[in-house]
Amino acid sequence: MYRRTLLGTAMAAAAIGPVSAQTSTVVVYTAAPQSFADVLTTQFNKDTGIKVELVVAGSSDVVRRVRAETGHPRGDVIWSIGAETLQANTDVLEAYTPVEKDKLVPAYYVSKVWVPFSGILAAFVVNTKALKPADYPKSWRDLGDPKWKGQISSARADSSGSSFQQLATVLTIYGDKGWDIYKPILANMQLADSSGLVSRLVNDGEAKVGIILEDDALRYVKGGGPVAIVYPEDGTSTLADAMGLIKGGPNPANGKKFIDWLLTKPAQEVVVHELGRRAVRTDVPSGGGAKPLTEVKIIDYDIAAIAAHRNAWIARWTELAAAR
Repeated sequence: MYRRTLLGTAMAAAAIGPVSAQTSTVVVYTAAPQSFADVLTTQFNKDTGIKVELVVAGSSDVVRRVRAETGHPRGDVIWSIGAETLQANTDVLEAYTPVEKDKLVPAYYVSKVWVPFSGILAAFVVNTKALKPADYPKSWRDLGDPKWKGQISSARADSSGSSFQQLATVLTIYGDKGWDIYKPILANMQLADSSGLVSRLVNDGEAKVGIILEDDALRYVKGGGPVAIVYPEDGTSTLADAMGLIKGGPNPANGKKFIDWLLTKPAQEVVVHELGRRAVRTDVPSGGGAKPLTEVKIIDYDIAAIAAHRNAWIARWTELAAAR
């Protein structure tokens, strides 16, 4: 298997040091899809002897759980949720500087509290059987056309970190007119239970268009599905899918080892080649069919500013969704 050739090496273990006991554990809360998480956590256990106790939930549910456990935390690491979500909740995190911080892409490594795990990018996915290239939506504004009523799949921005990123991208691009652009898009949506379902619904023909993260769609593209990725001409955002140490967690040493291991070059190569995301290391190039960033219009996505607006924007989204 590809993951063994990349990850089953002394390099990965050397970067984080030895583990004293095979029964060591680390408790990880994540919004990553189960299959995605299993690839990395299984290899981490093989390389280090540390067992990962994984709790999978939506980004908002992960944060709610950590807050509910304040004072008696049961988790050690929050892994693979949007950077703006962690930025808005730094009070539940313990600041950590990773071992190989000098290898991280500056555009992704922007916090002294949370740490980048992978680069994510908002895009569209279209069903190539239902649509011809001339009919593909080319911009966020295009998605508001009434012809897409009920044909756009998206997750809920009040529970999905990736969907919140998509909302924030539109509001950032269009400023004062942002909600005027976004409201007709929302009116055209069929809301999926999770962001992981969006590309599948488009692949299966239950929706013509999906608003997704690039890596979700790449899995179906690489699998030969009837889908194509569209990068919006009016701009899109790329930011870190992030991770952080939970303040007061029961296994902080193993939490640090887990974070450092995920940032090793072999692990980041798997992030690119097996999982379809962009690496956060400067020495691991993009791959897996992802379009070079130089060919995508990338906006200035101010994580700190967006985090400050997060609660208000989600509250408004929830009201608009309920009124559809």
